[in-house]
Amino acid sequence: MKTVAQSRRARFDYAIEETLLAGIALHGAEVKSCRAGHVDLSGAYVSFLGSAPVLKHCTIAPYRFARADAFETGRDRTLLLSKKEMDRLRSASNEKGIAIIPLEVQTGKHVKVLLGIGRGRKTLDKRQRIKEREIEKRLRQGGG
Repeated sequence: MKTVAQSRRARFDYAIEETLLAGIALHGAEVKSCRAGHVDLSGAYVSFLGSAPVLKHCTIAPYRFARADAFETGRDRTLLLSKKEMDRLRSASNEKGIAIIPLEVQTGKHVKVLLGIGRGRKTLDKRQRIKEREIEKRLRQGGG
């Protein structure tokens, strides 16, 4: 599967504990737009509407060859999961401090979303991670 969109900020803001691949219910022009890479995951998250998990605030730009009124760009999109996976996500979302975040959108025969179950990081943890990356970068360059 080919990755067409990533939420790089999600891995920085959250400590991802578990990942899960889910299908996503899309309309025709949305699929073509996703395959073209016109997906924005910044600020997107997963919540439950009734019993179904829903992807919120994921923006899919209009497909340029489709009609202008083909679809709404910021609508909520249903995720396609097995019952066991839905139960796992629901129990995780009920825990305090746990969020379900889309990490990347992948295309192949179907369009899929890689979801991450993660715990929010504190600002101090983020700064520490930046320092560690800078040290590793210097060591790789032969600096010291």
